[in-house]
Amino acid sequence: MGLIPDVTVDLVVTSPPYPMIEMWDEPLAKADPAISSALNVGDGSAAFELMHRQLDQVWAESHRVLRQGGFLCINVGDATRKVKDNFRLYSNHSRIVSHCESLGFQSLPLILWRKQTNAPNKFMGSGMLPSGAYATLEHEYVLVLRKGGKRDFSQAEAEIRRESAFFWEERNIWFSDMWDLKGARQVLAPNEGRSRSAAYPLELVHRLINMYSMQGDLVLDPFLGTGTTAAACVLNARNSVGFELLEGFSPIIQETMETMGRVANGLVAERLRAHLSFVENYQDRHGKTLGHTNSTYGFPVMTTQEVELRLLGLESLSESLSESGELQFTAAHTPAGLDSQGQDTLVKIGTRDDSSGQSDQLTLSFDR
Repeated sequence: MGLIPDVTVDLVVTSPPYPMIEMWDEPLAKADPAISSALNVGDGSAAFELMHRQLDQVWAESHRVLRQGGFLCINVGDATRKVKDNFRLYSNHSRIVSHCESLGFQSLPLILWRKQTNAPNKFMGSGMLPSGAYATLEHEYVLVLRKGGKRDFSQAEAEIRRESAFFWEERNIWFSDMWDLKGARQVLAPNEGRSRSAAYPLELVHRLINMYSMQGDLVLDPFLGTGTTAAACVLNARNSVGFELLEGFSPIIQETMETMGRVANGLVAERLRAHLSFVENYQDRHGKTLGHTNSTYGFPVMTTQEVELRLLGLESLSESLSESGELQFTAAHTPAGLDSQGQDTLVKIGTRDDSSGQSDQLTLSFDR
């Protein structure tokens, strides 16, 4: 991440390796062999701390590159594990929060991502005997931290911010502190590599990008993995840069981006159709329509903050390699709408020139 200049990133969204989850032992131990030594002698507490010290470097770099008022959103789960004869909880989320606050981040209300399991045996241990069983973790955390106080917006940025608004009904779902994404439609094609990646769903990062950035902002993912964050940035007209140590993920990232190129406009159209459905249901229930009109689409909206809302569709997506060998995707966006049959379409209205600061360059970097 040293190639990223100071205070140039608007949002960091990522899901790191989870310390003390066994699938991450080997990757973390490659960075610090003392981790393996601690596990071998049964010192789980020492291994836990050593693993987090590897992640601490990433949170420090995130603080460096973020602008004042920028957000750091981290999806992480706690771990339960038996090391030698000692079974215990390893609280990853609290360890990360503690360190990030020591760096100067301010904690904001976190989100619980409920990952309900259908397994009938929702316990660990001896079952029905007292003091011998433990609850099964069915949730992960989305930590929300901010660098400094609220972000200041220039006059030009304030205009983009209004156009980047989300719908009132989306706000009511997204800003709950409990997200139940079980059964969410997976638009990115599964494959063998992705099944081993522990990648978060597109819907999760889609929400965070809309909640904490605006069109044209720069979003960083230090643990790029399968490229879900980058794909969500293409979907939502954000710039993106990401780092992934495993070069084997390169074809998976390419597949993820190609898939997003095919489905992006359909997903944008789904948001518009969902809003029209909300308007119809609201009118049926209340016998009146909403009190404001969106200036781009002409449909009713609940608040004045949605009047200038404008969703961008994907006009083109091209792939290239930089001189230094980094994989790059360049996306061109233009306002999106629905045709008379309710299908997605791209409409050439009010597009900005490059002087506005809304760049469509998306770069994915592979730190070897």
